[in-house]
Amino acid sequence: MAEDFNLDKAKEIIEGGIAQAQELINDPAKVDELIAQIQQQLQNLPDTFKTAAANVPLMIDMVKAYMTQEYTEVSPKVVASLVATFLYLLKGKDLIPDNVPVLGIADDLAVATFAMTLCEPELKAFDAWRSANQLPQA
Repeated sequence: MAEDFNLDKAKEIIEGGIAQAQELINDPAKVDELIAQIQQQLQNLPDTFKTAAANVPLMIDMVKAYMTQEYTEVSPKVVASLVATFLYLLKGKDLIPDNVPVLGIADDLAVATFAMTLCEPELKAFDAWRSANQLPQA
């Protein structure tokens, strides 16, 4: 099953969650709850995977800034893609169950990596904006 997972599958997963993510974005309290759960999951991530997930806090910060209207120079579809990624990381029916050592987290990281790749220009622009405005990082 692990060999069947690739970036095309990650793209399919994110695109499949866009509608749910767009609905969720209409409820800032639910997005805050989702972000808190992602942050908790990051804290519990085994050290061997922390480097691979190093950019997830940037993704979180951009969604937070968008939700508070601090940063609106990003497409709502990009934000929905990031929220869809978070939904998969927390609630998705993993292709590889998380309790499978090493491989169980691999599909989650592949989806997060694809989201980073998909949204890279917007994330770089946000990071530059955040630095220029001297905002703290998560």
